[in-house]
Amino acid sequence: MDLLQEFKKFLLRGNVIEIAVGIVVGTAFNQLVQAFVRDILTPIISIPGTVNFSQLSLKIGGSIFSYGDFLNLLVSFLVISASVFFVVVKPVNYLNSRRQANTEAETKTCQYCVSEVPIQATKCKFCTSELVVG
Repeated sequence: MDLLQEFKKFLLRGNVIEIAVGIVVGTAFNQLVQAFVRDILTPIISIPGTVNFSQLSLKIGGSIFSYGDFLNLLVSFLVISASVFFVVVKPVNYLNSRRQANTEAETKTCQYCVSEVPIQATKCKFCTSELVVG
């Protein structure tokens, strides 16, 4: 196979494109959350007289500790984590639990060969044993 054709086949594989789209969307989401934290949350929870945490610092001796930027990033991290949890993780877990509940209700386990068979079955389709109804 020609090297160029092989490279083209690699690029057009589904998972490469999905990863690229995920990175682009993730970057845009990160910028959105950073702006939300910087422009909306930080002024709401600001230390009196300070609107931008990144300017906060502490001088001890000859050293300057710039802790304000850390506070901005910490708030941003918490907002991103909460967003991912409530917008992605919770809905996916809910859908998976509903799907799992539906599949559990539709099948039962054969007591002889331990295969999954439909709940209405009276005979196992794998080992042909008579199943206990109920």
